[in-house]
Amino acid sequence: MGGPGPARRIEFDLIVVGAGPAGSAAAASAASAARAGLSVALVDRADFPRDKLCGGAFSGRAQGAFARAFGGEMPEAPHLTRSAITFGAFGETLGHFEDIPPIHLTMRRSLDLALFEAARAAGARTFTGQAPEALALDGARPSLRVGETELSAPLLIGADGVSSGVARALFGRPFDPKEIGFALEVELPEDSDPTGFRIDFGAAAWGYGWVFPKTCGTTVGLGGIHARNPKMRESLAAYLAERGVSGTPRIKGQYLPFGAPRRVPGAGHVLLAGDAAGLVDPITGEGIAYAMESGRLAAEAAEAALSEGRPERALIRYRRALGPTHRAMAHARLIRPVLFQPLLRDAFVAGFRNSRSLKDDYLRLLAGELEYADITRKLAARMPRHIWRALTLPRDKRHGIAARLP
Repeated sequence: MGGPGPARRIEFDLIVVGAGPAGSAAAASAASAARAGLSVALVDRADFPRDKLCGGAFSGRAQGAFARAFGGEMPEAPHLTRSAITFGAFGETLGHFEDIPPIHLTMRRSLDLALFEAARAAGARTFTGQAPEALALDGARPSLRVGETELSAPLLIGADGVSSGVARALFGRPFDPKEIGFALEVELPEDSDPTGFRIDFGAAAWGYGWVFPKTCGTTVGLGGIHARNPKMRESLAAYLAERGVSGTPRIKGQYLPFGAPRRVPGAGHVLLAGDAAGLVDPITGEGIAYAMESGRLAAEAAEAALSEGRPERALIRYRRALGPTHRAMAHARLIRPVLFQPLLRDAFVAGFRNSRSLKDDYLRLLAGELEYADITRKLAARMPRHIWRALTLPRDKRHGIAARLP
């Protein structure tokens, strides 16, 4: 008897691997007849709904990205809206602040399902519940197999998360272990309220902690640069104790591409978006907004390249479109030592506690009303010139105080 027959082959204009915020935004943007109207395959190893480690803050910046990618004001997912927040830093409470730009708090399980359904409603054909196999990405028509079906297209977008199989197939590994972050979190039941909505800088080394109330409970977690946190579980235990959380809640953990974007987000006929491209804010840890924005931009680059019959130019177009995002993240990485380097953080804590403008800038950043370049200019004007010069010099040229800056 012969073996199994050849796989059924389906041709598309675009394949999107990963159906989280980045992939669903890419698929919705590309498949929508009012926009690109491409034939799109949306592939994910999971069936939806599925769980995902994430604080679940849907900021004003995320709202703007959602509107541009999907249309509408908010996803159709349950959320809790907060307009007041408590800030802390390095074990101190910096204060409680009212009348902040609204931040919506949601569970990724319901959020990602809503985005996935929006992509399907836009016209994307979905293939879920089986891991993509046999990725062939180095030719003019990337392809992969899902079960007994082979999918092929002139362009592919890898939006399959921090441990991206697409990035691994392209580059041998999905991320740089020296740059990667790591996060731990727990979900508490509805009747718990460990000090409300708050963010604590320095709860993890070069990272932060969060307490985010939801419609179904409260998420408490922390994240930071992995290499600087060899005892992350101990840090989480201490943070939970500070927040008055008792018992032994189930801990979830995941790598976090903490502000280490890929300079070239793809190769050949393959583009990377969202976490797969390293697009997570290196200070706030926010990734949902960058995921949706990058997914949309990747889809638009794909549509433009296909419309001119030159799919090989999609990556050039996409990289150019991502320029403002990459520049914002570069500014954030420049600012990050001011928050976390021991020689400078006392001044940051005092400034954050005493300066209304610094708190307003941070909140306006989350709201999408301010960019990191604006904050960089303010810091440059306020900080002593020799310290600012130390931060901006290449590491091998720093001296004195600068030599101890990471």
